[in-house]
Amino acid sequence: MEETKKSSYNGYSDARKEANKRYMEKFVELKVRTTPEHRDAVKAHAAEKGESTNAFVIRAIDETMVRDTQKE
Repeated sequence: MEETKKSSYNGYSDARKEANKRYMEKFVELKVRTTPEHRDAVKAHAAEKGESTNAFVIRAIDETMVRDTQKE
């Protein structure tokens, strides 16, 4: 008979809750509205580049801001 190991996961602890809260205090949300089709295209493109959707959007914004500044 095989022994089954119990998971060491003890649930969402108070320490984890506090750590998540401190982490999230460093960020704000920037919401963008788009069609589901456009969202899917953006997600697919980001995945092709090995990026998360969030990382891709931030990179796209940063690159556009630099390009716009250089045109001035």
